Amino acid sequence: MAESSQRRPEVAIAGGGIAGLATALTLHQIGVSCVVVESVAELRPLGVGINIQPNAVRELFDLGIGADQLDTIGIQAKEWALVGRNGQDLYSEPRGLDAGYEWPQYSVHRGQLQMLLYRNVIDRLGPDAVRTGMRVNGYTPTAGGVTAHAQTRAGERVDVDATLLVACDGLHSAVRAQMHPDQPPINWGGAIMWRGTTQAAPIRTGASFVGLGTFEQRIVFYPIGPPDPTTGLAEINWIAEVTVDPSEGWGDADWTRKVDLSDWIHHFDGWEFDWMDVQALLRGSDQVYEYPMVDRDPIPTGIDGHTVLLGDAAHAMYPTGSNGASQAIVDARVLGACLLEHGVSAAALDDFDARLREPISSVVLRNRAAGPFGLLKLIDERSDGDVHDIDAFVPAAERAEFMRRFREAAGFAKDQLNAAPPTIAPGATIRR
Repeated sequence: MAESSQRRPEVAIAGGGIAGLATALTLHQIGVSCVVVESVAELRPLGVGINIQPNAVRELFDLGIGADQLDTIGIQAKEWALVGRNGQDLYSEPRGLDAGYEWPQYSVHRGQLQMLLYRNVIDRLGPDAVRTGMRVNGYTPTAGGVTAHAQTRAGERVDVDATLLVACDGLHSAVRAQMHPDQPPINWGGAIMWRGTTQAAPIRTGASFVGLGTFEQRIVFYPIGPPDPTTGLAEINWIAEVTVDPSEGWGDADWTRKVDLSDWIHHFDGWEFDWMDVQALLRGSDQVYEYPMVDRDPIPTGIDGHTVLLGDAAHAMYPTGSNGASQAIVDARVLGACLLEHGVSAAALDDFDARLREPISSVVLRNRAAGPFGLLKLIDERSDGDVHDIDAFVPAAERAEFMRRFREAAGFAKDQLNAAPPTIAPGATIRR
């Protein structure tokens, strides 16, 4: 039965993105009252394609969001592949169920996943569970709790009292800025991404994630939905990327701005193959957005008394590993497990930070070093880039080991994941 969040919630959640909504669903599942405070006036399906790894899909399934719902917003991934600039395969591996996981991997539109989570929150927690049009801009510790300070779009101040504050307010987190006022600026290493979607025919398995090019100049593309049964075309998410000298910094303050193809498509002149016309793929998008590839340096702690950082607020990372959203979902579930063990308390946040801070900080740095695309860097360093005999430069066993280490560090090594008990046992609720 839906619950009202008008009474004092046990947990206030700053941010209604994937991290915040997954946290709300987890708290509701274990019997902890909460309210989500979101800055936008109305949630809409914004963003581009993302991948949800099996470790996070497992958690969604355990939340009651199974294939019956996820199949309506995305497609189950079957393959991850790297292809050289000359069109030769460099590495490929099956993904999801095809790789032997007990859970699929999904390629989805980020905004559609957010809206799916949002609908589940409203259905389960009630229409007052998400308070929109208010941005949390700070917090004050109180006796046995915390007050989250928010501001409406009209400039009115609203205070939300709770036992705990979970800050899921993203890359530009105001809560993190208060917790770590001397944190370094956002890190940009010189990579620029242009992102869009195009109706096109899927290739290889029909559900393949393909990285094509070199370490410093590549395009990534994958379908985020099934093909139309009449046309055979699917919505293909693509990311075109080049790396430039970062010494002058990122000059535009708007980091998700629309741009014209003519501003940058020359970087991919001549990228035509018998199985893919890259220029046609890029030109088929109605809208193109430009992003710098950014992250933040790891922090020594993500907690301050009764306040905790979660998701991108805690560990914004390069998208090279396709595991930012996945980690946010896993964060929410681990937090729930800690609350089950310690109650709604600062001790639960201490345990959460102890479990995740160091391993996820290492993932942030691994993704900064290109994550799985570091394999392209290794190949580039050992060859002239025009590789015809990949085994002569990086043997198959070494390539497989490189990827195995990444999956293990990112928390979705198959054997460990398949054998692990649920993060939250079925039916578990908070002790009172």
